Amino acid sequence: MNPSGKNVLIVGATSAIARALADRLAAGGAALVLAGRDAEETERIARDLRIRHDEAELHEARFEATNHEVHEALLDDAERELGGLDGVIWAVGMLGEQERDERDAAHARQVIDVNFTGAASLLGRAANRLEAQRSGFIAALSSVAGDRGRASNYVYGSAKSGLSAFVEGLRGRLHDAGVRVLTVKPGFVDTKMTFGDPDTFLVASPERVADAVMTGLRRERNELYVPWFWRWIMLGIRLTPEAIFKRLRI
Repeated sequence: MNPSGKNVLIVGATSAIARALADRLAAGGAALVLAGRDAEETERIARDLRIRHDEAELHEARFEATNHEVHEALLDDAERELGGLDGVIWAVGMLGEQERDERDAAHARQVIDVNFTGAASLLGRAANRLEAQRSGFIAALSSVAGDRGRASNYVYGSAKSGLSAFVEGLRGRLHDAGVRVLTVKPGFVDTKMTFGDPDTFLVASPERVADAVMTGLRRERNELYVPWFWRWIMLGIRLTPEAIFKRLRI
């Protein structure tokens, strides 16, 4: 599957990874709808991409992950603007603050709603459309944080774990329909979510993640750790016995 030349909806378009992906897709001839919560920033990104790729077709849309009632309308609008929909990229994320999540149930719910229930709502609807046309792709940005519940970020991690499981289920459901589904699990990425966090290490650039996603789509991968070594780091974490793991401050 080569995403170049496709009609693609990017949800969470103002994130650094989404912007890098939009740049690569536009360079390859894709027509894009950029959907973001910050309408002004989304428009600014679209203007920049039009300058960089003067023949690129770009549209902007307002999107709120927790407002499920507008998700169907977003897909309708994207199909109308592009003349069809061949791919959906989910790049929405909210890291939250674990200490605040433990004290503030409303904030913890927001982290879960943005990272999981919002994704399930939008991607479930997108899956129905792609399944009906028996073609297309879904790529969802999850996180290595979802591979195991860690005391330091279990609210965010549990939401990403749910997203990974949901997307894996979609992959099985849509396989016979010819719809490809990619789960992307980045480690630490140099974005606004991680800026200034002293606990981050082995940080990758958004451009590196975008290049890996493009390669994963072309090669029809199922699951992608970015950078690649996180697969083995997380394997070691998953294999750590619970009696030891619960004592680790990671």
